Amino acid sequence: MSKYYYLIAGLPNISFDDSKLPYTVSGFKDELGNYLSDVDTHLLNLFTLRFDNDNLLEQIQHPDYDPDTRGRFTNEEFNELFKGLKREKEEEKPFINRNRRFPPYFETFARAFMEAQEKEETPSIPWEDYLSALYYAYAMKSRNAFVAGWFELNLNIKNILIALACRKYKLDKASYVVGESETARRVRTSNARDFDLGDTLEYLPAVLRIAEENDLLLREKKVDQLKWEWLEEATVYKTFDIESVLVYLLKLEMMERWATLDKAAGERSFRELIGSMKKGSDNVLEEFKRNNKK
Repeated sequence: MSKYYYLIAGLPNISFDDSKLPYTVSGFKDELGNYLSDVDTHLLNLFTLRFDNDNLLEQIQHPDYDPDTRGRFTNEEFNELFKGLKREKEEEKPFINRNRRFPPYFETFARAFMEAQEKEETPSIPWEDYLSALYYAYAMKSRNAFVAGWFELNLNIKNILIALACRKYKLDKASYVVGESETARRVRTSNARDFDLGDTLEYLPAVLRIAEENDLLLREKKVDQLKWEWLEEATVYKTFDIESVLVYLLKLEMMERWATLDKAAGERSFRELIGSMKKGSDNVLEEFKRNNKK
């Protein structure tokens, strides 16, 4: 495991309440290119895959989509994947993911989507949720305990908040909770107040309190503060390791998001969300997830 003494020692201190960013997220990522080993670059890339997920989802449905530049893969590369999988089916020529260029769940998702389109089938869960579940499962298999733990934390918080919203508005949570971990299974099936997770997740009481917050922006802030505290605790003894570099990046992303967030728009979205929930809209959870998307 590489050590990054000079890089980390030179980073300005940041705190959760800071409003001025010492770097932009993109600028910091560019800087990391001068320092990280190949192994640690792979860990970094796990975090940017969420932008590629959005691009993949849009590209497969809307070929003229203008991709998010924060992703690593281009539309041309996605088209290469689609064409390869199509040839695999039509000509029985196995698709070869050369040099493991694409994460394997890209293939799983694309195959499922193309097969559903061919059969004109409607998926049991939204495609976005299916892709998200594949992504979390892939990242949680990381051999780096910190990275696997971070993705597990995000998945658990997301599932618990959605399940609580379903419970409040009498919606079927099984249609919205994603993932196949033991925690996801309990959240999906348990009717207990704490989803039978009281002895498993030390941060569960904090998430339950956050769910009671009606102000959407304040709730988001509290979620990020919980994650910030988790990041600090997870790297207490990793001062000059890749984990501390990744933590700095994740903190910058939180700060940048809040620095650019339009408060008025957020409050308006919250009012619209509550209105739709009270009307029992079938799209309420999709709206909830879009407003809580990182």
